[in-house]
Amino acid sequence: MAYDLISDNIKKQYKDKNDFEAAFAGTSNPHHESFEIEGCSCRSKDRIRFKVWLYYNYTGQDLSPYKRPRNNECIELVKINKETWLVDKVFTLENYYIERHIAAEIKLKNSLKAEDKLNKGIIKLYSAKIKDLNGEKWGFIDNKGNFVIKPSFDYAYDFQDNGLAIVGINNTFGIINTFGNYVAIPKYDFINQFSEGRAVATNNKKPVIIDESGRVLSTKEYDYIGNFKNGRALASGFDKEEKYIYGYLDRQGKEIIPLQYEFASDFIDGKAIVKLKDNEYALIDLNGKIYNKYNNYFVGNLGDGLLAFQEIQNGKYGYIDQKGRVIMKPEFTVATTFSEGRAIVNNSSDGNERRYGLIDKAGNYKIKPEYDDIILLDENRVRVGKAIVKEKPFIGSKYSIADIDGNFLTDFIYYDVSNYKNGLASAYDDKNTFFIDNKGRVVKNLPIVSGSGSLAFIGELIRAYVDNRIMYFDSNGRPLWKENTIIPLDNMYEIKEVKYKPNKDYLVYYPQIKGVKNPIVEKYINERLKQISQVRPIDPNIQLEHSYGRDFSVEFFKKNLLVLELNGYDYPFGAMHDMPIKTYQHIDLISGRFYELKDLFKENSNYVKILSDIIGEQIKKGIQYFYVFPDSYKGISKDQPFYADDTALYIYFQPYEIAPFAAGFPTFKIPYKEILNIINVNGEFWKSFH
Repeated sequence: MAYDLISDNIKKQYKDKNDFEAAFAGTSNPHHESFEIEGCSCRSKDRIRFKVWLYYNYTGQDLSPYKRPRNNECIELVKINKETWLVDKVFTLENYYIERHIAAEIKLKNSLKAEDKLNKGIIKLYSAKIKDLNGEKWGFIDNKGNFVIKPSFDYAYDFQDNGLAIVGINNTFGIINTFGNYVAIPKYDFINQFSEGRAVATNNKKPVIIDESGRVLSTKEYDYIGNFKNGRALASGFDKEEKYIYGYLDRQGKEIIPLQYEFASDFIDGKAIVKLKDNEYALIDLNGKIYNKYNNYFVGNLGDGLLAFQEIQNGKYGYIDQKGRVIMKPEFTVATTFSEGRAIVNNSSDGNERRYGLIDKAGNYKIKPEYDDIILLDENRVRVGKAIVKEKPFIGSKYSIADIDGNFLTDFIYYDVSNYKNGLASAYDDKNTFFIDNKGRVVKNLPIVSGSGSLAFIGELIRAYVDNRIMYFDSNGRPLWKENTIIPLDNMYEIKEVKYKPNKDYLVYYPQIKGVKNPIVEKYINERLKQISQVRPIDPNIQLEHSYGRDFSVEFFKKNLLVLELNGYDYPFGAMHDMPIKTYQHIDLISGRFYELKDLFKENSNYVKILSDIIGEQIKKGIQYFYVFPDSYKGISKDQPFYADDTALYIYFQPYEIAPFAAGFPTFKIPYKEILNIINVNGEFWKSFH
């Protein structure tokens, strides 16, 4: 059976079928293969497609954990009934490290002629989001643009090849399958994407390893666990002497290489660099065996057989081979890992000047060290950048496309370029986002979208993420789906989203209310929302020194009261991070009044002190407010930022005001029942939603 299924390239390695079967003679299971079912990758109404890995032991050697078979192939099967499976595809798979082998007796019916039938109705799912009364909600559409899994998540990542997707709801994350059923219920702080059949999830701020069934595999606590590479995950934590050390876990979550290193890196082609002690690094294998040691202050990751190194602290960088022989003497202030036979280096005297170039493995410059930045893009292409403003390189670069031999293919015309895949990369200029070919030319028969962002082939579709909005196109570039721009509130009111982008670095989405009975009131509301959203004249031809964005969502709507969250950011180029922006507008859709905090309370109620005391007690007694700076809270102001919903008042503070930036907007919930005695229940604010 195996001989009939393998590809012609594999068959060429054997004289005939008998020669192939003879290769299995030394195995414990000589007459059938091992299968590992990775899970449902897609579904149709009456069929489930599984991705199944076949491991052929051609040499008769034991396929022990993490040893890669000499050849392996992937076969996709479609279950037709309890006994029959149709073979859809068979292809060779490289660099897939395995751990277990599940022998399976599966009756196969090789019916490749039925492939057209198999593909009909197969559902592939794509993450998509909408805006409604509940804010932003994510779901999944099919290749026709119809929601198959309704938008109910606060966030959703794409489905991976294993047929699983990570979703977020109520600040927790879980995993669903293509039926929309939970494989792991939302209980984690975060979940990384699956890698080699495993995902790293954070539970109560501690990472754990989970498999594709949602089962937690790791049992020991760590401060950090990385994604799996070559069957190993980097892990770290403190030892008994409070020293931070690194080691590696296997796919079962066990310490295959105990935590012992001062520093460690991911495995690449079965090898990793670790730091043993000061001025001593080592190259190890998957079991921790040392290939070689290097007596240098720093040694970087292995790439194309070479490693960047630094002899002494604050010294320059050069390159050594795996045996420690110096290939290039230290002469660079920056030296990156080699890939495709090339590395990016900086040869400025102190590293502060941007003088980046591209070298080959002999140290010859393929691109002279005179550019502000260079990034490898795969498929023998690089993007080479010149500063937009020469005196202010921190603002960013405009890029040219070049090949790795230093031949420039375009002028410096792009603001961003993605990695190449199958001869295409995504790029954008000051007006549009588009695909470019390997000559750097715009591909005109694929989507060209107004705005700044990226395009990518996802499954059967093309996804555009441009100006913070998602669109999907079919494979021919025809529009298929885009985010809604109208949010119905009820049968009377709706919100229209309006885009304002006068400059590539200034983007505002602002709300406009429709359906207000009094047109004068409606006009007043909308003009004020434009003003608050910072819709103002901006010169389209100048280079701004910061990037500014605004957006909005519906926080609450009941009766006559609409509460809008106006959010955004202001990022000064070169800063460590942007400064988030968030305000709430409480709008009476009858009177047009924008309510303030004081409007909720009775006159002379001393609401400032009462609310301040309540929040002070919450900080004092609530462990969730551990992050508040000691002695930073001094009470609230009379116009303190707030928002209201059906059950409570929420008071919040700006970043850095009483807590570190990472805490975001510290928010305190005060149920109305705790302050009902000072609320003006006969006031316009209260009556607008009661």
